Amino acid sequence: MPAPIQLTPQWVQINPSSDLTLRGTVAVPGDKSISHRALMLGCLAQGTTTITGILPSADPQSTAQCLRDLGHEISPLTADPVLVQPGEWREPLQVLDCGNSGTTMRLLLGLLAGRAGQFFCLTGDDSLRGRPMQRVVTPLRQMGAEIWGRQGGTRAPLAVQGQVLKPIAYDSPIASAQVKSAILLAGLGCDGITQVREPAPSRDHTERMLRAFGADITWEHGTVTLQGGAVLRGQSVVVPGDMSSAAFWLVAGAITPGADILLTNVGVNPSRTGILEVLEAMGAQITCHNQRMVAGEPLADIRVQYSALEGVAVGGALIPRLIDEIPILTVAAAFAQGKTVIRDAAELRVKESDRLTAMATQLTRLGVMVEEHPDGLTIHGGSQSLMGTELQTYDDHRIAMALAIAALRAQGASRLAPAGCVQISYPQFWETLQQLCQNNPTPSDAV
Repeated sequence: MPAPIQLTPQWVQINPSSDLTLRGTVAVPGDKSISHRALMLGCLAQGTTTITGILPSADPQSTAQCLRDLGHEISPLTADPVLVQPGEWREPLQVLDCGNSGTTMRLLLGLLAGRAGQFFCLTGDDSLRGRPMQRVVTPLRQMGAEIWGRQGGTRAPLAVQGQVLKPIAYDSPIASAQVKSAILLAGLGCDGITQVREPAPSRDHTERMLRAFGADITWEHGTVTLQGGAVLRGQSVVVPGDMSSAAFWLVAGAITPGADILLTNVGVNPSRTGILEVLEAMGAQITCHNQRMVAGEPLADIRVQYSALEGVAVGGALIPRLIDEIPILTVAAAFAQGKTVIRDAAELRVKESDRLTAMATQLTRLGVMVEEHPDGLTIHGGSQSLMGTELQTYDDHRIAMALAIAALRAQGASRLAPAGCVQISYPQFWETLQQLCQNNPTPSDAV
């Protein structure tokens, strides 16, 4: 019988068996959002910043290289810890390459817009050049930023002429941690108070980390208030495990008979735990152990075991707290009894791919009944058997990993291509999946 996972540089083949299950203990990679922010704030601070557990995948690598090009010293991200030694911000000779990382580009726009007298150009790969930047450009221009680019400055490549900025009170039309963070990073250099109000809470990693570095910042009831001009001090940052990466194993464990998986040192920041709440509402058997605070971020070990799931409705203020986890949530929905309705998630259409269409199309190929809506999906689960097939990942890391978990529960082999895109956020994903398929000891025996 072929191995459960066959991997080549171009594709991966999933070969499920009737008795396949998933058992073991997994240390998920460091949180990507926190990794980006630790690098950037380390370059804004006085003194050395030490980062333990950073995610050394393609997106944070893009951030690190851009910051090096801007005059800062950052040790290789494969080191542990990573040291950030701030230098003099300089006008780079080359175009800053943000790769596939929307976080890198949008947050750098906030960092660079206030570098008066300096000029910067930013670009990225084909996917990033097609993604919307207006949501960040608009408030930065209100602060006095001069930004040009394709389609009226809404698409990369983008050019920034640094200016002296003024603080604003911005009512964001969307709940977006990237928009909020870009404004706050620009506001650090302003004389006065910058405020951002959101229609629903988004990830608050930037606020927490700014406070830890010494910024005068408060947040409550959807409003963040920052007093500009604070002197930031280098810190020791411990990056927790990424909930977005943990989500693939949470769903895999919940839908695979006999599964028992322990995920260690996972960040359980309340702005990131929407996936836990939805899975628990579906009936997933999930327990959190050893809950603790590390460097201002809550952590826990999370155990998931197989259980029968029921369909749910997901939408509203919950969506910003699980936006990156919706692709894998649709896989859970495919194995839940009844229908799951996901609404208010139109943001997924402007990610690395149109993730709503991607998951609807590929789940349908596997045999799942899916209805696509402008802002979401309806998944009719539990009434059909999935059949292995050829699957398209759209070169999107989250689509690739979600489809791999779905393919484990199909009858017959599935081939996914391209497969290398998991390097964006989870370089060890295929290796970890292979290990969990080897019937390792259950967590209770392994720890």
